[in-house]
Amino acid sequence: MDRHESHESHASHVSHESPDGAPLVELTPAAADLLRLLRGRHGPLMFHQSGGCCDGSAPMCYPDGEFRTGDSDVRLASLTVDGVAEPIPFWMSKSQYEAWSHTRLIVDVVPGRGSGFSLEAPEGVRFLIRSRLVGA
Repeated sequence: MDRHESHESHASHVSHESPDGAPLVELTPAAADLLRLLRGRHGPLMFHQSGGCCDGSAPMCYPDGEFRTGDSDVRLASLTVDGVAEPIPFWMSKSQYEAWSHTRLIVDVVPGRGSGFSLEAPEGVRFLIRSRLVGA
């Protein structure tokens, strides 16, 4: 079994949609551009948002399979990006999902340094979640 299969074996795999059928996670054009760049440099990607302290409440981008998900994580979406061969899974801790479940999450990029663990850190930008109420 490869590491990708083993890290997802215990986690929830459901991609969630809002009551109006729209995805719960979207990308801004700037986020999509950055993901194309990161995919070219690092291979397949994934997001995880934990809700922990410091940068834990920001979406973190990793090479796919590098962050181990488990029973305490929910896969909210498989993000499709033009120019990226495979969907990018977006994971969130269940506790964080419970707090954000009534919102549509929009992954954006802003100037500044986020966590040193997220792939975009050396680019001088960081991923950020913007949100709006579901149905809005």
